[in-house]
Amino acid sequence: MLQLATDRLTLAAFAAMVLFGGGNGVSVHFSNLELAPFWGATIRFGLATVVFFAIVALRRIPVPRGPALTGSVLYGLLGFGGAFGFVYWGLVETPPGLAQIILAVVPLLTFLLAVGLGMERFRWQGLAGALLAIAGIAVIFGDGVGAAVPVVSMLAIVGAAACMAVSNVVVKRYPKCHPVVNNAIAMGVGAGFLLLLSLTAGEAHVLPTQARTLAAISYLVIVGSVGVFSLFLYVITRWSASATSYVMLLMPLVAVVVAAALAGEAVTPAYVSGGALVLGGVYVGAFAPSLGALVARVTGRAPAPAEASGASAAPVLEMRPAGPSTPLTPGCA
Repeated sequence: MLQLATDRLTLAAFAAMVLFGGGNGVSVHFSNLELAPFWGATIRFGLATVVFFAIVALRRIPVPRGPALTGSVLYGLLGFGGAFGFVYWGLVETPPGLAQIILAVVPLLTFLLAVGLGMERFRWQGLAGALLAIAGIAVIFGDGVGAAVPVVSMLAIVGAAACMAVSNVVVKRYPKCHPVVNNAIAMGVGAGFLLLLSLTAGEAHVLPTQARTLAAISYLVIVGSVGVFSLFLYVITRWSASATSYVMLLMPLVAVVVAAALAGEAVTPAYVSGGALVLGGVYVGAFAPSLGALVARVTGRAPAPAEASGASAAPVLEMRPAGPSTPLTPGCA
């Protein structure tokens, strides 16, 4: 009975992460209506940094040193400074639902980068998924939506996806430290980098006054940053990393609905067909079991050694404890 209750609680946390994360793009859209993009991102992550460091102080979590600190700084520069610099600037002209669909390629880009760096073996299935996802993005870019939205704005969202993927690889390359202090340092570094971008761009540094902007920033800080990241940490300690990463496939479905309801974003046939191709490509390339493993399961024969290897097989949905590969230690490993 206790295990069943825990599973239900974890499922509820995962569902909340999908729901709340799916609303982030729309909130950024409303923030950009009053605030300059880099400045709005600076305010968001600056305030979230204060909240995370308050948690670090209350829980007396050790601050990382050496390579672990270097990893946190690089994670902040890429995952928050670079990625959200692109996101906020791109969302000035790109509809939030469309942006979330493009960002769904992050898990697949992460896999391809890992292959390129020798961290994982190449799989033809991964290449097929990448081509399918690229075809979906091409459909969306070539539609009337693409004609109304500057290509450079959509390319900025692609740049954000690339930064997120690189930051994922960086996190794996450096020693782990406690996720809360990792997020505190990374968001602080990201906020500083975004402030530098804002100063370089000559943006106006004004405080928000409109109720809509204040509501959007409050959502982004409390729910979209601290809340979503906390839910992520809760889920990943109970499920495998592969199962938790399904959030990137489901968020676009929420984002399109929220954008249509609150931002008046049109849902065109290209949205539906292109988005389906993108999500399908990400699933095939990054999550679906290999064809050889499926055949082995159906026929009952033992899979080939390469197929049985965890390094080359695609991750599958496993709703089980994350195990020793994702430790949440008080300090740095």
